[in-house]
Amino acid sequence: MLYAEGVRQAGKLNFSLILNRLLFIVFVLLLVGNSVGHPQCLDYRPPFKPPFHLEFCTEYETFGCCDQDTDNAIAERYWDIMDFYDIQGYELCGGFVKDILCQECSPYAAHLYDAENPYTPLRNLPGLCFNYCSEFHVKCHSVVKLLTDDKHIQETCEKDRFMFCSLLNLPDQDYCYPNVLQNTILNRNLGSMVQDRSGCLQLCLIEVANGLRNPVLMLHSNDDTHRMFVGEQLGFVWIYLQDGSRLEEPFLDLSGTVLTTPWLGDERGFLGLAFHPQYRHNGRFFIYYSITVWDKVDKIRISELKVSAHDMNTADPHSERVIFEIEEPAANHNGGQLLFGLDGYMYIFTGDGGKAGDPFGKFGNAQNKSTLLGKVLRIDVDGSSKDGKPYRIPPDNPFISDKSALPEVYAYGVRNIWRCSVDRGDPVTHRGRGRIFCGDVGQNRFEEIDIIVKGGNYGWRAKEGFECYDVKMCHNSSLDDIPPIFAYSHHKGKSVTGGYVYRGCESPNLNGLYIFGDFMSGRLMALQEDKRTGTWKEKSICMGETQTCSFPGLINHHHKFIISFAEDEAGELYFMATSYPSAHSPFGTIYKFMDPSRRASPGKCKHKPLPIKVKGKRIPFVAQALTVLDSNAQPPTRAPPKRLKLTTQPPVTNVLPTTTRPTTAVQRSTTPQTTSTKKPVYQPVTTKKPVHQPVTTKKPVHQPVTTKKPVCKPATPRKGLKVKSPDRPPKRKPAAFDHQKGSKSKAGKPSRKKVSPGAGVTKPKVKLNPRATQKPGTVGLHNIPSRAPATSRPVGTLRKQKGSKTGKGPSEFLIKAHSGSKRKSSQKMQPRHEKGQNEEKRKTKNQ
Repeated sequence: MLYAEGVRQAGKLNFSLILNRLLFIVFVLLLVGNSVGHPQCLDYRPPFKPPFHLEFCTEYETFGCCDQDTDNAIAERYWDIMDFYDIQGYELCGGFVKDILCQECSPYAAHLYDAENPYTPLRNLPGLCFNYCSEFHVKCHSVVKLLTDDKHIQETCEKDRFMFCSLLNLPDQDYCYPNVLQNTILNRNLGSMVQDRSGCLQLCLIEVANGLRNPVLMLHSNDDTHRMFVGEQLGFVWIYLQDGSRLEEPFLDLSGTVLTTPWLGDERGFLGLAFHPQYRHNGRFFIYYSITVWDKVDKIRISELKVSAHDMNTADPHSERVIFEIEEPAANHNGGQLLFGLDGYMYIFTGDGGKAGDPFGKFGNAQNKSTLLGKVLRIDVDGSSKDGKPYRIPPDNPFISDKSALPEVYAYGVRNIWRCSVDRGDPVTHRGRGRIFCGDVGQNRFEEIDIIVKGGNYGWRAKEGFECYDVKMCHNSSLDDIPPIFAYSHHKGKSVTGGYVYRGCESPNLNGLYIFGDFMSGRLMALQEDKRTGTWKEKSICMGETQTCSFPGLINHHHKFIISFAEDEAGELYFMATSYPSAHSPFGTIYKFMDPSRRASPGKCKHKPLPIKVKGKRIPFVAQALTVLDSNAQPPTRAPPKRLKLTTQPPVTNVLPTTTRPTTAVQRSTTPQTTSTKKPVYQPVTTKKPVHQPVTTKKPVHQPVTTKKPVCKPATPRKGLKVKSPDRPPKRKPAAFDHQKGSKSKAGKPSRKKVSPGAGVTKPKVKLNPRATQKPGTVGLHNIPSRAPATSRPVGTLRKQKGSKTGKGPSEFLIKAHSGSKRKSSQKMQPRHEKGQNEEKRKTKNQ
């Protein structure tokens, strides 16, 4: 009984231990499964898909950090290193060298080189797992000197394998090579957008402008200048250049005309701007703003203006031409969107007149096609009508033949559209090009996103989103409304802000996503189209976590109140937000979206903007938001590691150039020698501790004649390498010049025969021979008697060589020829007394 009871107790204990272990393993797997890697290149930017095939580092041709140029540079460096090895060394070490060099192309290169940790020194070699490093050290430790010039790594490699591999190892074994290739979690969704556990897309932001007073719009003029025009609710339009600076003078100032108040959430003010499709040629643009007449009536005014003829960055305020005005019965629901479609016509988006529930008339303004409120209008601004209006009605407007409808109406049944955009279409297939997306603010329950089509009825006030608002109108069979592509309840937000379909270049993963937000909740959202069914599915957008946005200049937070979205000339996406929604509060900021998981290949998104003539001052941009790296109280990441440039030539032995030899024959030594342009000194080279000691001989050693080209110290072959010696001719000993016979002696030493002064010398032959040697006491280069008469001197003056000292060794002289002499240096010269005797003989002979 006791035994059976003990067995039962032991079984329960083992079962509980096994259960606890299983729970622990499941918990760890959940943590690991939801953890994401942080792919990052050595330039501190996300990896990319190479546009072309990689010939060398082929394992990273689908996704990594190298394009074709970088791949070719790595291959060139590889062959420079392998030139130092024979076939056996190539077969033994070629694979290791290639693996190590190609880690620059790894999507986790920043991890491998410790580029993410600012507290550790940046690596010259990638992080290698210990077992792999040990095998590399045993077989190919000599190649380390060719891979890096780091003395510490080289010395550690020579001393101890364990210390060397511990130095190259990484604390996180998931990221060391080759473990990083075998980690399925890190490589499972490599290159895809990062998502949290709930499937929310994690994006990061870049702050591009700040200090704005309720920025309601930002757009480009489509003239290849890549300027951005930012409109404030007060009535100012500012120009921002591509470098982030802002022009000091505004492009447009309507602050004296625009109706605004400091009330929190007031919807009136400067609301819309649109540039003519041919703005670069005609300089025309259109504005949408609120005005008050006689301090009693509020109106919406749509006007045309032109750019100044004298300054491309200033509008002409006297060129305003009013297109039309619409009376507003209330202060809210003012609409405010202007844009040009691909058809060249201008679209105007108005609100339903304000208050709540569209209480104007039997069916409200939105369903009444005889009023301009609650509509989408389309007009032709490139002409005027017969009745004197400064615009024409497009001939294909849907209600042009309906007498009960205004001809300007293009679509109706909208409540208060706030921000619309035109889809550029897919860059390859052009799918979706020309579609107009709008965000329509709801009443009490729903916010919606619509695609505007010709003649469409979008249901307000009969419907709000997908649900009925006015029950009687909702069940009317003649309603024939177009449902929204997406609607969300007021649990997520209470005031939609329409956005854009991303068609930019820098973040390929965002292509095709319609990105928008909510003004009240500050929530960012996205819609993705199912191309087979044409339906749209919601994708929530979250700010990336600290690890996800750990790139220089990136932030993961923004102001709460999302006012508007924007698109630059290259198709990149922005949004504007503020922390206090008042027309006078200077807290408006502009943010740019950035996908931290993947970027475009280098050079793909480059563009050359046209030059801009700036007459005024520029105000440089100064960021105010703390980046992710700054918020962690860490210094910025370090610069990328410098690449070691290796020569393609193997080390050479010490061979003196044949054009520069010393004037005195010196016993040749195998130790390398260096020469300088001022004071050449022979110095022996030691392998351990270099000590500068002069070379001493029994006889005084003559200083070599210096030339303009210094003799560089030759490179010494590295220890432990099999170096291919170049084919060079054997070095020859310089022969000494015989002063008596005018020839070189066989033994290479100067002749010791003495010649009596003036004996047997009739015509001394003077030769400029820099290689001639001399004895102490002789004159030098010229074979002239030491006791010649005062009148017997060569043509020219004798000048002592600069740097020589009297009384120490032989004196060397240089010939300084007369400026008028045309005689060459090799021509024979005679003393003047002999020249005079010859002339007297010739005269006597002639007589």
